[in-house]
Amino acid sequence: MANIIILGAGIGGMSAAYEIRDAVGKEHAITVVGDGPVFNFTPSNPWLAVGWRKPDEIRLNVTEPLESRNIRFVPTRASKVVAEANRLDLVDGNSLNYDYLVITTGPRLAFERVPGSGPEGFTQSVCTGPHAEKAWLSYEEFLTKPGPVVVGALQGASCFGPAYEFAMILDTDLRRRKLRDRVPMTFVTSEPYIGHMGLGGIGDSKGMLESEMRQRHIKWISNARVTSVEQGKINAEQLDEQGVVLKTHELPFSYSMFIPPFAGVDAVQGIEGLVNPGGFILIDEHQRNPTFPNIFAAGVCVAIPPVEVTPVPTGAPKTGLMIESMVTAIANNLRDVLAGKPIKARATWNAMCLADMGDSGFAFIALPQIPPRNVTKAMSGKWVHLAKVAYEKYFLRKMRKGKADPVYETYVMKAFGIDRLKPEEGAD
Repeated sequence: MANIIILGAGIGGMSAAYEIRDAVGKEHAITVVGDGPVFNFTPSNPWLAVGWRKPDEIRLNVTEPLESRNIRFVPTRASKVVAEANRLDLVDGNSLNYDYLVITTGPRLAFERVPGSGPEGFTQSVCTGPHAEKAWLSYEEFLTKPGPVVVGALQGASCFGPAYEFAMILDTDLRRRKLRDRVPMTFVTSEPYIGHMGLGGIGDSKGMLESEMRQRHIKWISNARVTSVEQGKINAEQLDEQGVVLKTHELPFSYSMFIPPFAGVDAVQGIEGLVNPGGFILIDEHQRNPTFPNIFAAGVCVAIPPVEVTPVPTGAPKTGLMIESMVTAIANNLRDVLAGKPIKARATWNAMCLADMGDSGFAFIALPQIPPRNVTKAMSGKWVHLAKVAYEKYFLRKMRKGKADPVYETYVMKAFGIDRLKPEEGAD
């Protein structure tokens, strides 16, 4: 019997737990280690931050659904991965031994790289549930005395979709409250152009998002490097294509939200052969670490180089479908290695992103996510907003029921031409 530990209980970790259980059967032990027992559906955080969702509507206690699948849950944060000893140390002083470790921690939010940014400074965040709750409390206060709003993504960010979503959800909410005419809005991003998304653009994402922002009277500053944040003021530099400062900006704000740079979590920092200098997990084409072959990783914690060099640093995003693609590859490879077979599953890293805009939305399909691509599509319409609402309900139900990959989900993905795994090497 093998002892498999999954470090992280977010979207990647929970999906991995159920899918690995289905793949390896009942005879192997699976343990999920998470920072507390609550699963928060992160894509709904922008709605939570404007009061469109209550915390208990997008959260669930994972202990019971995991145990129903014979998966142990340890609600304690890890302090260190001791890779050479196959051991995971916890912050409470206890340790867990493993035969195989699957790392799905997500990132550490590196607000400290921009002085004054983040919930401990002067800007809000929608990256975690507690951050979104704090953002809502701040927004409630803002509504009593509206003023300028600045939303965006800091240099080094690798997740731009939520920044666009939040800006346009705010626009929608303020219009519904008949306060929009009192709120100048500016979008500040490290991307070289609007709609770059850390991916070099997806179809006509540039034109579509620029048009939407003009329609909503949202000004923007791209190629922007935020140098510091003060009470009520964003200090930023706008660079040209050669990375030379073109213009400086002092942007007043009464409310602000920024996506921060991401870094590797503390538990894996500095482990030679496991992580790159930023603390992200190094993996091969099978999601396995080359130095420690009993360690796999999926999600935002993995090391993926930027799609292209940009004047202001941008990272490549890891979307939900891309993460699930990684998880499927890991589950298949663990099944094979436990059966004494060579591993062969490779994730496609295909991406389908539903970006809600409050009363409409954009859908981006990139097959694969990293260019060059076989398929690139960008679509918009009210149906995207409805689809994202439906996906929220569906995913939370899947987590409650302990399901990895329901049959109807497989058929929906097939209808879009989306596969999670690449064909086996040598196959037609």
